Amino acid sequence: MVTSTADNQPAAVTDATEADPFRGRLLDGLTESISERGYRATTVADIVRHARTSKRTFYGQFSSKEECFIELLWTANVDLVTQIRAAVDQDADWADQIRQAVEAYVVSIETRPAITLSWIRELPALGTAARPVQRRGFHQLTTMLVDLSDSPGFRRAHVPPVTRTTAVLLLGGLRELTAMTVEDGKDVREIVEPAVSASIALLGPRRG
Repeated sequence: MVTSTADNQPAAVTDATEADPFRGRLLDGLTESISERGYRATTVADIVRHARTSKRTFYGQFSSKEECFIELLWTANVDLVTQIRAAVDQDADWADQIRQAVEAYVVSIETRPAITLSWIRELPALGTAARPVQRRGFHQLTTMLVDLSDSPGFRRAHVPPVTRTTAVLLLGGLRELTAMTVEDGKDVREIVEPAVSASIALLGPRRG
C-alpha cells in the first residue's frame, strides 16, 4: 500500500526507489514495456524481462502490475514538476516564464510520450485505486502554476497569481491537447505555440 506524506507525496515512492535499486529497475522495465506494447498488453513477465530480474523480485516490491503502474506515473509527475520549476526564471518577463514552462513541459513529454498518454488515458480506467494519485498529481501541478505565477516577473507586470480554478482549466486543456497529439503520432512540439498563447490569455492581466 502506498502511503502519503504531509505534502501529499506517497512516502513509499521516492524513499523505497532510492533505497532499493531493484524497485527502480522494475519501474524502468514497466516504462520500456509500455513504450513497446502499451500498459494494457503489458504483463509482469514483460516487466521483469525488461528489468532483467525475476517475478519473485517483482512481487517482493509490488503486489501487482497496477501498483507498479501507479508508482511509475507518480514518479513521472514528480519529475515533470521538478523539470518545469527548474526551467523557469522567476525574474524573467511573465510571458517569457510561460514559454519557458511550456518548453520544459514539451521536452519532458518528448522523452516518454507513451507514459504521458498512459497517465491521461489509462490511469483513470483503474477506478478508485488510481483516484488518490490522480488527485495528488493534479494538485501538485496546480500548486506549481500558482507558485510560478506569484513570481517577481509576474508581480512586476501587475499580473495576479492564477487561481486554482483557472489552473485546472488550463492544465485540463493542455493534457487533452497533449494526448490527442501523441495519439495522432504528431510532433509534440506542435503544441508549444497554442499552449503558450492560451496560457498568456488565461494568466495575463485581467480586464474590467
